[in-house]
Amino acid sequence: MANLKEIKRKIGSVKNTQKTTNAMKLVSSAKLKRTEELAKRSRVYADKLTGLLNEIAQKMQQSNADGIDNVYFKDAQNPKMVDIVFITADKGLCGGFNSQTIKRVNKLVAEYKAQNVKVRLRAVGRKGIDYFKFNNFELNNEIVGLSAAPDFGQAAEFISEVADSYVNGETDKIILVHNGYVNMITQEVREDQVLPVDSSKLKLDVVSTSELEVEPDDDDTLLDALVKRYIEYTMYYSLIDSLAAEHSARMQAMDAATSNAKQMVKDLTVKYNKARQEAITTELIEIISGMESMK
Repeated sequence: MANLKEIKRKIGSVKNTQKTTNAMKLVSSAKLKRTEELAKRSRVYADKLTGLLNEIAQKMQQSNADGIDNVYFKDAQNPKMVDIVFITADKGLCGGFNSQTIKRVNKLVAEYKAQNVKVRLRAVGRKGIDYFKFNNFELNNEIVGLSAAPDFGQAAEFISEVADSYVNGETDKIILVHNGYVNMITQEVREDQVLPVDSSKLKLDVVSTSELEVEPDDDDTLLDALVKRYIEYTMYYSLIDSLAAEHSARMQAMDAATSNAKQMVKDLTVKYNKARQEAITTELIEIISGMESMK
């Protein structure tokens, strides 16, 4: 009977876990829909901002035979110092979402160190912070709570501090790594060069047909302002993209956990029924044996 009670207790425990994981799946599904909509709206603004930056950069390149003479567009072929900004979640229970980002950051660090390039890490999200601190990595900057609730003001302040170190010559390149949202069942680790501005993303070699006019005295000022906003919004959009991917990954993980719990309940129920049947059979044998001995 003790075995039956233990199996019954396990069935009850697994059923409670199943209810919890199913509830978490539903919550993540609802949050994903909201975040996905926010990401779509933010993407439209990001595309417009990139388009405007492209137009200004084109005008400057066409008016200057030596190309764009701006600190944000300088060559970064042989950097001596690289800042890696990475985004992870504040919570777990989302499959390999955080580990994939951490794996990419570790790979980048190893590649740059092999080239004798110094690397500084700047972290957003508790899971990444905890991992690198546990492994004795020095973090130049860290923030908790921003990846769970993206805020443009905080994101702009965080990335502006990193950008200032680039302008001041402390670092030669800034890379942003995060696990991005593709669809409800797929996430993709994204690695973007924030500074210097990646010219491959801008169509500078295409002849501009825009009617936009920029005064020579204002082009640097305008370009600097646009690049700053571009950097800030890149950070903000990456946070939203990462959050959508996090909800997607958690929804999948909780769905798998719910399915596993359901299967476990089924297996334990079969085990319980077999044990109960064996107990009843044993009792019947004992009763029959007792009656036979009394004859």
